[in-house]
Amino acid sequence: QVQLVESGGGLVQAGGSLRLSCAASGRTFTNYAMGWFRQAPGKAREFVAAISQSGRSALYADSVKGRFTISRDNAKNTVYLQMNTLKPEDTAVYYCAARYGIAAILTHSYDYWGQGTQVTVSS
Repeated sequence: QVQLVESGGGLVQAGGSLRLSCAASGRTFTNYAMGWFRQAPGKAREFVAAISQSGRSALYADSVKGRFTISRDNAKNTVYLQMNTLKPEDTAVYYCAARYGIAAILTHSYDYWGQGTQVTVSS
């Protein structure tokens, strides 16, 4: 089992920044690719970003490319999502997820999920 705990969400004005963190425990962190997903009210959960086990490669949704950066610190068993130039449409609950093996964009390919952290962007 892998336990994931997100933090760092909150309320921010449009154009502002937030950094989300996800602390992992339970299994060897470097065996897992990590992803961030989000779910807005009434919408399906969607891919935001993913990072490889080593941290050397990353994937991004087109909607966040150039604004969000995913990173990981394997010494701290933590993955981050730096979100800049936030827009009201970024408002959602953000979830951290772990996948044994390579990074992927499909929600159902992830094995473990955190409880989520709310991000609200006001206009």
